[in-house]
Amino acid sequence: MWFFRSPEVVFGEDALEYLANIKGKKALVITDDNIVALGHVERVRAKLAEAGIETSVFSGIEPNPSMQTVQRGAEEALAYGPDWIVGLGGGSCLDAAKSIWIQYELPGRAPDDVAPTGRLGLRQKAHLIAIPTTSGTGSETTWPIVLTDTDEGCKLSVGHPENIPDIAIVDPSLVGSLPAQITADTGMDALTHAVEGYTSHWRNDFSDGLCLKAMQLVFDYLPRAWQKGLDDPEAREKMHNAATIAGLGFGNSMAAMAHALGHSVGALFPVPHGRAVGLLLPYTIEFTVRGYLPTRYADLAQFLRLPASDEVEGAASLSAAIRTLARAIGQPTSLQDAGVSAKDFEARLPKLVNNALNDSALLVGLRFPEDEEVEEVFRCAFEGHSVDF
Repeated sequence: MWFFRSPEVVFGEDALEYLANIKGKKALVITDDNIVALGHVERVRAKLAEAGIETSVFSGIEPNPSMQTVQRGAEEALAYGPDWIVGLGGGSCLDAAKSIWIQYELPGRAPDDVAPTGRLGLRQKAHLIAIPTTSGTGSETTWPIVLTDTDEGCKLSVGHPENIPDIAIVDPSLVGSLPAQITADTGMDALTHAVEGYTSHWRNDFSDGLCLKAMQLVFDYLPRAWQKGLDDPEAREKMHNAATIAGLGFGNSMAAMAHALGHSVGALFPVPHGRAVGLLLPYTIEFTVRGYLPTRYADLAQFLRLPASDEVEGAASLSAAIRTLARAIGQPTSLQDAGVSAKDFEARLPKLVNNALNDSALLVGLRFPEDEEVEEVFRCAFEGHSVDF
């Protein structure tokens, strides 16, 4: 038995208007200082005010939010008593909002004590709205929560299907002025979600079509959104939709090896999540196709009209296309190019490997690596050499 899980998705121009029609008394907005400075928080508060809803703001979310940060947010929620939690921002803000919501509903529950089994019993106090201001993470549609354990220097993936947001508001006006670098980083995140969602062990008929469409949209519109920004509102809207569509796809089939390795990189080096997973994706494709077959990479290559007479050629074509796209939008294609020094890489390689091996995303990939294979994939990714084992 399978389940397809999704929030109510409100998308398109003026999607924020939906907030003026919701029912409630209090809302706590979870965001960061940059989103406040951009004026997005005031737009949200104004719409909630039209609905007669009082608001408070917790803007202390940092990139890759720590367990300590979400615990502080939960304390604010418990003191304020909202019936809506509103996550506003990129993936870090949305993941933090999910964690804060769980702790608000279940006081005393540690942020890392949330597993995807059993019953949580959410929605006794509040419901969750997720409003993305970047086009990549898909967190507005998914239940996994990625937090950082600053003491251990690693990322934790926690969550439960109950903590999928109730409403996702996907308004392209919130990403019109997104900087080119963030456009590129988050766009590669969306692409990685689509590719891994289509090729994971948990893929299914419902997720397949969403992943294919998201991948197509990214290849068609990411270069335009990156190059033209505000001058190409169509590309902006298509990329915003692509991120949510990919989220719906991989959220119901799960991400795989590129995310396991990317989480490890992001915990140990200052490489944004989308940049890390997008950089690592071609290397993990090359590794996976040399193990368990079929991998479905040929399907993806054929969908993009790339050479794919068999799985190996399809994987090679797909990897090359991803690297070509990355270069076209100024993205690095090796960890060295991403600013990781050889000295730091060698010093942290054992920790990189250990973190990746303990990441649950590895479990749904089509080839489970041995310790030494993870190390070699990291070395290939650092140096920019194709994986041939």
